[in-house]
Amino acid sequence: MNRALIIDRDGAVERWTLNDPASRNALSDAMVVGLYAACLRAKNDPTLRGVVLAGAGGAFCAGGSLGGFAHAIGQPLQPGQTDPLIEVNRGFGDLLHALSSLPQWLLCAVDGPAMGGGFGLVCCADVVIATERAGFATPEVTLGLPPAQIAPFVWRRLGDATARQCLLSGARWNAREAQAAGLVNRVVADGALDAAVAEASAALNRAAPGAVAATKQLLLRLCDDRPDLRDEAAIAFASALRGPEAAAGLAAFANKRAAPWAPEPPSTDAPKESRS
Repeated sequence: MNRALIIDRDGAVERWTLNDPASRNALSDAMVVGLYAACLRAKNDPTLRGVVLAGAGGAFCAGGSLGGFAHAIGQPLQPGQTDPLIEVNRGFGDLLHALSSLPQWLLCAVDGPAMGGGFGLVCCADVVIATERAGFATPEVTLGLPPAQIAPFVWRRLGDATARQCLLSGARWNAREAQAAGLVNRVVADGALDAAVAEASAALNRAAPGAVAATKQLLLRLCDDRPDLRDEAAIAFASALRGPEAAAGLAAFANKRAAPWAPEPPSTDAPKESRS
């Protein structure tokens, strides 16, 4: 059993819980595989009407897990070598496409951080409810990486101007700021998330399941003339991860210091004004 993802069913609604609290539910290979398999199963389940996606242990999702990539950071490929990172990153792109095209409604229940890839998961949802303590960010560029697979979904959810604002700066938003940007539909008090999810699920279930599926398919058709960037995004991510910027940025992050391209923080050693 894949314990990185817990699936519980209550009537016609399933709750998919990202389950690795020690990593703040970072997207491990097992978690991505489990989510993708759940999407494929749900797509062919006419008795399922909705999915609630949540995280365990006071976090939604801290983003991609780079543990399995550690050996590749800053390491260029040998001539003629096929990069395995491309396939891995493309798999995450496949998951985002599968989530966004579910025929059922998808509600993200966000408690705690939703960062990087977790931000991308949120952008796939039809409805997003967040607690006051939720936080949102796309910090990839500050680490020397492009937010490759999530970028099209952030752009679709937030629009061009706001997507550029968060993707190009790594800006961090609290729950209210995310609501103002259009990422979050409703913000509730800490501890009130389950009740709000139950209320929203009941409202969504007043819609006919066939009509929901047909409506979502029509909305997806609006994206038909847009390029599928999964392969290009996977190549861009893998290339960046093996490059010098990612090596420097991730090392700086691990050592809690500024990346070499970041401006120096203001000095706190300036002489104080005399009060004599």
